[in-house]
Amino acid sequence: MTIHLRERGVDAVVLDIEGTTTPIRFVYDVLFPYARQHLAAYVAGHAGDGALDDVGRLLEHEWATDTSPGDDPPDWRSGPAEKLGRSIVAYATWLMDRDRKSTGLKLLQGRIWERGYADGVLRGAVFPDVPGALQRWRDSHVEIAIYSSGSVLAQKLLFGTTADGDLTRFITAFFDTGVGAKGDPDSYRRIAARLGRRTAAILFVSDAPGEVAAAASAGMSTLLCVRPGNAPVPEPVSGPSGVVDRICSFDEIAA
Repeated sequence: MTIHLRERGVDAVVLDIEGTTTPIRFVYDVLFPYARQHLAAYVAGHAGDGALDDVGRLLEHEWATDTSPGDDPPDWRSGPAEKLGRSIVAYATWLMDRDRKSTGLKLLQGRIWERGYADGVLRGAVFPDVPGALQRWRDSHVEIAIYSSGSVLAQKLLFGTTADGDLTRFITAFFDTGVGAKGDPDSYRRIAARLGRRTAAILFVSDAPGEVAAAASAGMSTLLCVRPGNAPVPEPVSGPSGVVDRICSFDEIAA
């Protein structure tokens, strides 16, 4: 099956990362362990220098408003830098243990990964069909954007350091949960507004049925991406316009 963007009235593509452009194993076996391993040292190294002020504010707000039933997050202690640092480490670890899509955590992880990418220890990973598809779509004047729970910094680091070179040259916009939760249709409306397009002119591609459903509810065209290593998804997945088409490769998407 080949999906033709122009036939759908689409001139922009918004892509998820984990399980869509990038193998899930890279995220869970490489990136997450690296962030966990270097968390305490990074926080200690920046305690008191102001670099963690925004992270601390975000995490403290999330901690104060966490109302998930049955959860018992560690105590938060602001004040002196060393106490704040201990709170950041304890709460960030607690969030990682639960794979929370926390904006503060994702910002902190991105900054930890930044050092790993700079040292050459980390290098971005994408599926083999991704670079050629990005090139092909941009050559056909299709705008490309990314929407991921990972921070914008983390997104740029990943796409900027792949074995195929810097892929950020194909991407005009990056969005994280600062624009809203990925399961909220309003997030996709905000993305469309920032891209200056109607939602109907945008294709959203993700491996997560809930995200696909939210984008479709906002009026976007959608595709469910089925990649090796992804969690099984129900058959079929339905959206407002019927059953959502599936792809296994970006080679199935033509301008």
